[in-house]
Amino acid sequence: MAQNLQTIGFDADDTLWQNEHFFRLTQERFADLLSPYTDSVHLHARLLEAERRNLGHYGFGIKGFVLCMIETAIEVTDGGVSATVIAELMAAGRDMLRHPIHLLPHAHDTVRALAERYTLVLITKGDLLDQERKLAQSGLGDLFDAVEIVSDKTPATYANAFRRHGPGPDRAMMIGNSMKSDVLPAIEAGSWGIFIPHGLTWELEHAAAPEGHARYRELADLGQVVQLVADLED
Repeated sequence: MAQNLQTIGFDADDTLWQNEHFFRLTQERFADLLSPYTDSVHLHARLLEAERRNLGHYGFGIKGFVLCMIETAIEVTDGGVSATVIAELMAAGRDMLRHPIHLLPHAHDTVRALAERYTLVLITKGDLLDQERKLAQSGLGDLFDAVEIVSDKTPATYANAFRRHGPGPDRAMMIGNSMKSDVLPAIEAGSWGIFIPHGLTWELEHAAAPEGHARYRELADLGQVVQLVADLED
């Protein structure tokens, strides 16, 4: 039972709106540009290595992704990548930053319904300007009581956020598509962790589910959230 649930946190990218889809399209463009030098499988592996290596420097988001593509292009071409290809990669990043928002099914109705009773907090990683842009374009901004754009998601991130915007993590819930970032650290902080899988999830966000944990649930989509909250509070 979720006694006196007061605060509900939502992830943004691939929970409320599409995001990884556009990264995958850009990776396809990247593979085409580098096809004279290496195959797409090897290129993807090298790009993932660069992303993992640089997370502590660049953080999460499109700008860091573009820098990692450029770094990978230099590596796989032994420094021979042309300025034209670099310019194409930068243009691809700008295209991503301009891409319109596509809400996922049930996102607006679910957030609106929960906003009538609970304190809602958007807790998202990524570039500050880009996340602010996406929230503004989503039409959901006015439904959230607070927005937390963070460099990473740890148990302390959730504990602090839920204390700032409510009585604490034990009376809070976090909803997201990343087991590693949205669910596990939220549960470790003492809140509920609700996993809503997305068809496309970045490899660095994968983790094993805490099967059997009393505060863990998995749902098929956002349309099931309102009923879950009601059931937990019965």
